[in-house]
Amino acid sequence: MEERNRTQVDDVERGIYDIKNKFNYKYKVDNGLTEDIIKNISKEKNEPQWMLDFRLECLQIYNAMDLPPWGPDITELDINNIITYIKPNTEMKGNWSDVPDDIKKTFDLLGIPEAEKQSLAGVGAQYDSEVVYHSIKDELVKQGVVYTDMETAIKEYEDIVKEYFMQCVYPSDHKFAALHGAVWSGGSFVYVPEGVQVDIPLQSYFRLNAPGAGQFEHTLIIVEKGAKLHFIEGCSAPKYSVNNLHAGCVELFVKEDATLRYSTIENWSKNMFNLNTKRAIVDKNGTIEWVSGSFGSKVSMLYPMSILRGERAKCEFTGVTFAGNGQNLDTGAQVMHLAPYTSSNINSKSISKSGGVAIYRGVVNIGDNAHHSKSTISCESLMLDDKSKSDTIPTIIVNNDEVDLGHEAKIGRISDDTIFYLMSRGISEKEAKAMIVRGFVEPIAKELPLEYAVEMNNLINIELEGTIG
Repeated sequence: MEERNRTQVDDVERGIYDIKNKFNYKYKVDNGLTEDIIKNISKEKNEPQWMLDFRLECLQIYNAMDLPPWGPDITELDINNIITYIKPNTEMKGNWSDVPDDIKKTFDLLGIPEAEKQSLAGVGAQYDSEVVYHSIKDELVKQGVVYTDMETAIKEYEDIVKEYFMQCVYPSDHKFAALHGAVWSGGSFVYVPEGVQVDIPLQSYFRLNAPGAGQFEHTLIIVEKGAKLHFIEGCSAPKYSVNNLHAGCVELFVKEDATLRYSTIENWSKNMFNLNTKRAIVDKNGTIEWVSGSFGSKVSMLYPMSILRGERAKCEFTGVTFAGNGQNLDTGAQVMHLAPYTSSNINSKSISKSGGVAIYRGVVNIGDNAHHSKSTISCESLMLDDKSKSDTIPTIIVNNDEVDLGHEAKIGRISDDTIFYLMSRGISEKEAKAMIVRGFVEPIAKELPLEYAVEMNNLINIELEGTIG
């Protein structure tokens, strides 16, 4: 009998995602979080005084707040062992050939330059704490679209940044929002003028290479009245034996009659604490669409929030989470209905195997003034063995009688009969299970551009490696 490949998830070959470069840098701060460290970060970036003042205020908020009293245990994460700022040994470039060879090779293997050529209107690439490459097609620039890194935005679009920066996500929201405000670095700034339709997606890719480091990129997107944009975010990091931290922040402002789709494929390594915060404010007749794939990380706490403050504002959330051995992925969605005739549709799927924990934790809050609002929530969980865990923890708050609301949750295991049927047709047990999982996540895959749907299927195959038997 042929020996089966039985590999623990920690030992799974992640291919290009686990490639490590030598830890080179131009500048880095000491481990930990102090006032001097924050001053050094701000000085290195040559920031205006208001940003330094903001950072120091966030540090005070961080020190005064406790860890969240719910969710996964993150007491193992010690900020005193985290490097909060590492400047790579290069400045930002506008041509891939000018990026240092080791960094460029990493992004080449991840397929970013090729994707830019074939299917993207602009690309930003961050390596550790700073953006190393940025571009946008000339035709978008002529239409007034702005797509650049946050450091450039602060200097060239200071008034806009000052008006919107951390006005959607407040430092006081939770401890890691405050941490982000204190040490943020890198990220993307997008401004789409009124009526402009950006038909080809923009993408930013965040790569953390350094061991024991944190990445705190800030994404700020403003889509003006009647405009349209699809923004794609990709993330990955190689595996180390020390803890890494990701505490980025995404702030989205969707104005009247505007549409924004925000797609994410996160593929962090299994030593990563992923404590990201994402939030959108949607005005009258505006639409926010979230498409989210969460893979990797030791612990994730991620709950994109949509604040529907304009009449007939709309939210669509489609997400998939895959938790393997040693992983606790606590994810979900939050929607605040604050105006009449608003609507939301949440479709969440999770997969757990080899003892992994996948939790859906969501909130739908329909306010006093949100009459004739509608919300549909569907949560489906698929467990691949009897060692894994999956829970659905919804919070539904309704302060209005004139609403239409439905919630459905399903938790189940792969059917042995289905596996047997596929095997009887000549399909191996391993491929049968993979086919079932791919079918389970197909609603998410079909919402992604083709190359990112392919990437997600590749990640599923990586996660499934060695789990049969």
